[in-house]
Amino acid sequence: MTSTHAFWLAGRRATGETTFDVTSPWDGRLVGKVSVPTEAQVEEAVAAAYAVRDEFAATPAHVRAAALDLVSKRLAERTEEIAQLISAENGKPVKWARGEVGRAVSVFRFAAEEARRFNGGEAQRLDTDAGGQGRLALTRRFPKGVVLGIAPFNFPLNLCAHKIAPAIAAGAPIILKPAPATPLSGLIIGDLLAETDLPAGSWSILPVGNDRMPALVQDERLPVISFTGSDRVGYAIMDSVPRKHLTLELGGNGAAVVLGDYASDADLDWAASRIATFSNYQGGQSCISVQRVIADAAIYERLLPRIVAAVEAQVTGDPSDDATDVGPLVSEDAAKRVETWVDEAVAAGATLLAGGKRDGASYAPTVLTDVPADVTISCEEVFGPVLTVRKVDGEAEAFAAVNDSKYGLQAGVFTHDLQTAFRAHRALEVGGVVIGDVPSYRADQMPYGGVKQSGVGREGVKFAMDDYTYERVLVLTGLAL
Repeated sequence: MTSTHAFWLAGRRATGETTFDVTSPWDGRLVGKVSVPTEAQVEEAVAAAYAVRDEFAATPAHVRAAALDLVSKRLAERTEEIAQLISAENGKPVKWARGEVGRAVSVFRFAAEEARRFNGGEAQRLDTDAGGQGRLALTRRFPKGVVLGIAPFNFPLNLCAHKIAPAIAAGAPIILKPAPATPLSGLIIGDLLAETDLPAGSWSILPVGNDRMPALVQDERLPVISFTGSDRVGYAIMDSVPRKHLTLELGGNGAAVVLGDYASDADLDWAASRIATFSNYQGGQSCISVQRVIADAAIYERLLPRIVAAVEAQVTGDPSDDATDVGPLVSEDAAKRVETWVDEAVAAGATLLAGGKRDGASYAPTVLTDVPADVTISCEEVFGPVLTVRKVDGEAEAFAAVNDSKYGLQAGVFTHDLQTAFRAHRALEVGGVVIGDVPSYRADQMPYGGVKQSGVGREGVKFAMDDYTYERVLVLTGLAL
């Protein structure tokens, strides 16, 4: 019999009056039952976080750092167990799930390091004008208040870590709402935080349904919202609370540009391998997966068959098998949506070179060419194992093609030319440009986020801490400087 997973209310384990089932998208088996907080319990968690905000902001850095170090250590110790859980509830191949655990280990470690050096204070002499003689300004950062973190299903551990770890490091209480499809990985973080000495109320993990999210979003005691998910939901949140501080990590349709100087057989094999891997590595369910390949005409005919072969070589199947590269999508409905978009593109004249078949929640890795610009798969984020390949004539046309999108998260540019790399950095309307690789690279300590409809604000531990805090100036008078 499957046990019921409790949630975490103000630092303690709690159960509600109802439960919901978490099932595997691969075979439909029951992975776990999760207890749902009642309205009264949600109110208790929010009230506790609001009440402890001043105490937590004043908590010594070494206390917060020690707690974060402990979580990092415990995650590392339980890597295999947690990876198997991620794979079971999410459908992610276990080899990619292990990588996700490793990234979460790093996120908490980075946060511990930042907690020790963040907010040391910056001094500024003011006697540069006569009126400032004998005065010194000291600028420090203080939390804006309680953070509401809303995490998605596609990285159910690491993106919960990216909400919780920076908040704790900055001394900001946090209420985390994990995705209803994948709450178990986030709840494990609660298991580990419960071993720390953080003040009661400084963190809660509440697996409530999406229908209860608006009430949390509207609560004035939660002035900071960090949301990762679709642009539709993200901008609905922004419109509903225009005076709150929001970090929105939204969608993308990542482009990989392969330019004409990337022309040797080794170059093209590398590009094709990376493109095939990272258009499919989470079932395509990553905001920075490769969705669009933009290839210079000089290498297009040699690159295309390599991409098709590399995509067809991806091993699909049971996500618990170490050999599997591509597992199912998070649900059958998600796979049906991808199927509809591909079928629409083919009906409009696109050429299907690989894949294009659905089996339950699984969708075969797919390659399309000659895709019309106005079909859904050209304009929106597919969030599935599908890539389109387009031929262009030269660098300027390639960069224009990248920018011809409402999204702007990251782009990859395969080139050996340093000047081209700097031109790409200047020209591409995205939050990150990756040279010599796909757009899917993310280091968890670097600033990560997009422009246009890919969101506002930045994640990456230090940058999220900046986002959760504000500058406050202290002016000291009568000093002999």
